[in-house]
Amino acid sequence: MTKIDIISGFLGAGKTTLIQKLLKEAFKGEQVVLIENEFGEIGIDGGFLKEAGVEIREMNSGCICCSLVGDFGASLKEVIDTYHPDRILIEPSGVGKLSDVKKAVEGVKTDADVVLNSATTVVDVKKCKMYLKNFGEFYRNQVESAGAIILSRTDIADDAKVEQAVEQIRALNAEAPIITTPEDQIDGAKLLEIMEQHAPSLEEELMEETRCEVCGGHHAPGEEHHHHHDHEHEHGHHHDHGHHHHHHADEVFGSWGMETVKKYNAQDLKVRLDALGDADTYGMVLRAKGMVEGDKGTWIYFDMVPGEVELREGQPDYTGRICVIGSKLKEEALKDLFAGAAE
Repeated sequence: MTKIDIISGFLGAGKTTLIQKLLKEAFKGEQVVLIENEFGEIGIDGGFLKEAGVEIREMNSGCICCSLVGDFGASLKEVIDTYHPDRILIEPSGVGKLSDVKKAVEGVKTDADVVLNSATTVVDVKKCKMYLKNFGEFYRNQVESAGAIILSRTDIADDAKVEQAVEQIRALNAEAPIITTPEDQIDGAKLLEIMEQHAPSLEEELMEETRCEVCGGHHAPGEEHHHHHDHEHEHGHHHDHGHHHHHHADEVFGSWGMETVKKYNAQDLKVRLDALGDADTYGMVLRAKGMVEGDKGTWIYFDMVPGEVELREGQPDYTGRICVIGSKLKEEALKDLFAGAAE
């Protein structure tokens, strides 16, 4: 089975450095073919699969680079039959529609043993607004069709610009992870995991961590033993308690989360997390967890249960993420708490 990964991006968005990084750090030891699909443009002269419309360009750290012209499906099948690669990276030309490339890959499935592994779009954070305005349909298609979106040049853009770009992208694609951390700070294997969307969401992690095995509900850590005892005790008296409690838990417990490119001071963040104990203001918070960029050049990972906050340094994540679970959460107040300026 050949994995196919598509990396699209609008004209000089920074695709090349991403591809080099993946080749070096994520695809080591794999037989990789990099296809530059120029949708009908004439490829480079000479080459060894020319009849099939494939132009071979160069070898690059164990990777064969080629351009496809003509019939995409036939050319792709020819490449697979000739090289039997573990993975094919497709880099569509800047104005190709990502949805068309995905469709073409799906179309080859009947004749070749391939799987569409990921479809990622690289967006230049400084040009996002301008491109959206000037190249509407093409640009929107690349963002809407992406499974993951990587923002390039975030290291030289101010936070407001990054936040604006994230907002514009989110309006077009609500699901895809948006990678705002400069890619040179993230390991290639981790990037690939996010592109493949195998990383569980914080919400899934938290819900799993706090789910009670006995009743299926959620309790604050530290209450488990006590609660199980009560729970088992009560079972004798109320046979419907387990069912009722489970039903009740699903109805009452909710989660709230946000992505952020804001840089936090550790002390200030701790103050904000301590404030979550105020149930009147924020709702009944059971757990909060997240990772955000710190103001000292490192990342801060945090974990909060009522009355206890733990902060530690961690690896850069693809963007700052905060998740809170609890009962009757007051979402606007939570948003203000984490998005606003320090008190």
